[in-house]
Amino acid sequence: MASVATRSLTYSEAVNEAIRIAMRQDPNVILLGEDVAGGAGVDHLVNDEAWGGALGVTKGLVQEFGRERVLDTPITESGFIGAAVGAAATGMRPIAELMFVDFFGVCMDQIFDQGAKLRYMFGGKARCPLVIRTTIGAGLSAAAQHSGCHYSVFTHMPGIKTVAPSTPADVKGLLLAAIPLGTADIKRAGSDVTIVAIARMVHQALEAAEQLAAEGIEAEVVDPRTLSPLDSATILESVARTHRLVIVDEDNPLCSVAATIAAIVADEGFDSLDGPIKCVTAPHTPVPFSPPLEQAYIPSPERIADAVRSIL
Repeated sequence: MASVATRSLTYSEAVNEAIRIAMRQDPNVILLGEDVAGGAGVDHLVNDEAWGGALGVTKGLVQEFGRERVLDTPITESGFIGAAVGAAATGMRPIAELMFVDFFGVCMDQIFDQGAKLRYMFGGKARCPLVIRTTIGAGLSAAAQHSGCHYSVFTHMPGIKTVAPSTPADVKGLLLAAIPLGTADIKRAGSDVTIVAIARMVHQALEAAEQLAAEGIEAEVVDPRTLSPLDSATILESVARTHRLVIVDEDNPLCSVAATIAAIVADEGFDSLDGPIKCVTAPHTPVPFSPPLEQAYIPSPERIADAVRSIL
């Protein structure tokens, strides 16, 4: 059997590659956002290395595709997200870089009332193939205005598909739509408990599963990958095998994706359960700036393992 070559990519490199492939395949794909190119319109900086946004994710794209397709914008989220919605409605396929998800409040009207509803409002005659890519989650001590998750807000909005991948392979595939939206992935098989974890929490759950395995407890870790649409069938099938459920969600707990998953399993899989559903989430507070408090805020492998033990 021929061996399969593999490569190692960071999460940021996988995002960069996905955008690069999409832009090579379709000249209608454009990228816009704050500092995605660097140097804005300053002539003497035009050939400098790209800044690549807040975390360097789009670094180098302007050199290949030029400033007509990689567009630095003013610091006005309502302006460039609105421009992206308009571009999408007229046939372009924009990727808009919203630096941190917490900034969605500035451009909520453009996302929720315009982009998400255009197709419905025009009876299916309008299309809005817009991708908004952003950074979620705590851990960098970037304080409350740069550290939220908030994917539950977008999952709540009809007309928007919400993706929260946990690995470089998933983020690259999902960004290119190579992996069908609405298909969960079982990251670890197990027979004693199902742990459903979202985005970076998948890695916390896998670490907790290793701790539990040393005690003879085999946890199955399910990564939904997309939250709207949500692959509830895979979650329910897992719970039918393990009979117990723990949900790990870094977002705040009220009206959360964790609460929705718990409600679905309680409604459609109640007879499979041998114990209560447990949710391990952030507290209902803003993200603290203090590093020790921030670490206490983020669901840890230890908290996940404790939740599993409590229902066994």
